[in-house]
Amino acid sequence: MTKTAADGDTAFLGHPRALGFLAFSEAWERFSYYGMQALLVLYMTKQLLLSPQVERIAGFEAFRGFLEAIYHPGASTQATASAIFGLYTSLVYLTPILGGFLADKVLGKTRTIILGALLMSAGHFLMAFDVSFLVALLCLILGTGCFKGNIAGQVGALYGDKDLRRADAFQIFYLGINAGVIAAPLIAGTLGEKVGWHYGFGAAGVGMLIALVIYLSSRRHLPPDPPLRGASASGRSWLRARARPSCCWWRCCRSWPPRCCATSRSSTPTWSGPTGR
Repeated sequence: MTKTAADGDTAFLGHPRALGFLAFSEAWERFSYYGMQALLVLYMTKQLLLSPQVERIAGFEAFRGFLEAIYHPGASTQATASAIFGLYTSLVYLTPILGGFLADKVLGKTRTIILGALLMSAGHFLMAFDVSFLVALLCLILGTGCFKGNIAGQVGALYGDKDLRRADAFQIFYLGINAGVIAAPLIAGTLGEKVGWHYGFGAAGVGMLIALVIYLSSRRHLPPDPPLRGASASGRSWLRARARPSCCWWRCCRSWPPRCCATSRSSTPTWSGPTGR
């Protein structure tokens, strides 16, 4: 059974303390995402896709051919920028499937969220360089997929199935999202348009790092991740069998003669001492 937050934890507006961390972390993640998104099309049409900057983008000619095959945007800079933006936003809503797979079967929710935050931070800062534009978009797409859906899942995991506070918790969580969405164009957008494009992208990157720090601070308040679903029963048995000898020797066989290890016919030490030892 999945463990929930500690009973009686009402430190944050009558909810578990972890909800506050998750809501503020998501607010900063949405600040970074929408701050970058507010600048993306303007940045491409006013600077990046114009000569000579466009020639500096690594792999852009092959990518332009891919866009032509799908969208047929033509030679217009505006049309190309719109096609890139449309592909980017569509993939952002597709990659949470990959993020859910990683969380359920490979890494667990916590590690997947941390990986997503690191990828998104890298993507924002890579936007500062023309040559890494496509790599930056890829990092942002994959990072959002790892982060977005899984952190919402951790909000639900704070409550039991019959805990009526769960609906209110998501209301608070979405208030954090809306706060980040409202602040993003006002801060990152203004910096990007009035001061410099890379200042706006840098502000988005700093926001993502703040989200990561807040999330890492919440780990001790979060319930543990559920067991991974990808390991088969035979695989788990094999792992336990491989781990047993080292555990047995370390705990029990440090004296001579060893009193608690029996060697089976397969030469695998097994536990034969008291259960509570």
